[in-house]
Amino acid sequence: MPGVSSFRSKLVRAARGALAGVLAAFTALAVAELVAGLVRPAAGPVTVVGGAVIDRTPAAVKDFAIRTFGENDKAVLQLGILVVLGLIAVALGILALSYRRAGATGVLLFGIVGAAAALSRPDSTGIGDALPSIAGAITGAVALYVLASKATSSPAQGGAESDHDAGWNRRGFLTAAGVTAVGATAAGAMGRYFTGRQGQGAVASRANLVLPKPSSSAPAVPAGVQLKVPGITAFTTPNSDFYRVDTALTVPKVDAGIWRLRIHGMGIPRPRTYTLDQFLARPLIERDITLTCVSNEVGGPYIGNARWLGVPLADLLEEAGVKPPSKGGRADQLVTRSVDGMTLGSPVEDLMDGRDAILAVGMNGEPLPFDHGFPVRMLVPGLYGYVSACKWIEDIELTTFDAYDPYWVKRKWARKAPIKTQARIDTPKPFARPAAGTVTVAGVAWAQRRGITRVQIRVDDGPWQDADLAAQAGVDTWRQWSYRWNATPGGHNLTVRATDGTGQVQTEQRTRTIPDGASGWHSVFVTVP
Repeated sequence: MPGVSSFRSKLVRAARGALAGVLAAFTALAVAELVAGLVRPAAGPVTVVGGAVIDRTPAAVKDFAIRTFGENDKAVLQLGILVVLGLIAVALGILALSYRRAGATGVLLFGIVGAAAALSRPDSTGIGDALPSIAGAITGAVALYVLASKATSSPAQGGAESDHDAGWNRRGFLTAAGVTAVGATAAGAMGRYFTGRQGQGAVASRANLVLPKPSSSAPAVPAGVQLKVPGITAFTTPNSDFYRVDTALTVPKVDAGIWRLRIHGMGIPRPRTYTLDQFLARPLIERDITLTCVSNEVGGPYIGNARWLGVPLADLLEEAGVKPPSKGGRADQLVTRSVDGMTLGSPVEDLMDGRDAILAVGMNGEPLPFDHGFPVRMLVPGLYGYVSACKWIEDIELTTFDAYDPYWVKRKWARKAPIKTQARIDTPKPFARPAAGTVTVAGVAWAQRRGITRVQIRVDDGPWQDADLAAQAGVDTWRQWSYRWNATPGGHNLTVRATDGTGQVQTEQRTRTIPDGASGWHSVFVTVP
């Protein structure tokens, strides 16, 4: 049947074009990653385009991504970018069968987009960051032009386009496709090799780092901080389980030997620069501190408690000549900058009010993991991470809130963000089916800098009942609680609320995480058979 034959011929032709486009895109990305491995891994096109997408995504969309995908949000974004690139590559490949120059030009345009994204990144080091995208695009454009030529010509025609499937140079196309695939795979493997080599110094510097003993050890954790209740969150969060929320698509690997921290700005007569060795030679303090992400929904998982080791930040600031506003200081905001260009802003008054704000070098007895800011990160008890917990820190500037808006403030988050009083039910889980009888309801509550003095449970619409509190390790850590509930058959709604050390009861009012953290009571629904 002529109609069926014609359709099949068009379908096969489109498949050749799609394959040519995908191979060209694969080649472009592989060559770009190879060049990035030689120049700077963070300048790879997927990384820089992904970073640009993150920077331009509305706060509400970012919040949705974190709620929906959790710590996999970056992997989902990268996968989405690759899927979009794949679809565009298919379209350009089909276009190139009839218009080779137009298809190749399309690939070049995407290289320009990648180069522009690289140069727009806050951590850009200059024109060199554009090289990976440009080199990849040129190679991909050439690959598409050649493959499209092979996919539309017959041996006898010497490159002339053929309108009939029977006349195309199958052997020539398959040979060119195979060579392209092998070459791209080799380029990608070399790119990964060079990228790995660039990180070897950082990995070695962390492996060889010996943390000194603190001059001020953490107070002994009281007996009874950890309840023996199955399903309750551990008092100390292992490093491998500690939440990670940031905008870095590629975790920076900073060599501790070349790391530097600069402190400068208003109220500082002379800028100061520190090395890690200088940090480690200073008196270090060790403290148990609970960190909370502002993206943590009511009952959410983005909170963790660890034992941190580091340099007291207030000491560094005082040595540099900084005074808090309450004592006549001109600067009311401390802006921290990460090696990846992230900026965070903290109130100077909070940093110098006596709390244990530190530049941490250790976490739970070992050097900071790369995911959590090696070699140095900042953390401030009582403030949400987006205004205090700068990872991979390299610069501290004293300024004012009126003079500068850091990254998240530019995206409509609040300038100041003290952590809100919250309680969470860890067990039973939502929609659990516990047996009738005594059921232990348990979880954690937190109000850093204020501490937790009371936790109450309500079953359905009944009265509030006091839960039993575990021992409190300090006002900067969370506190476990439990309640023995006489469960009766049927569906039940369990609700928890906490009271902090100031006597303030956790508010029932539900708010979103934007602009300064979620609020409301946490509830779980269970069915007792």
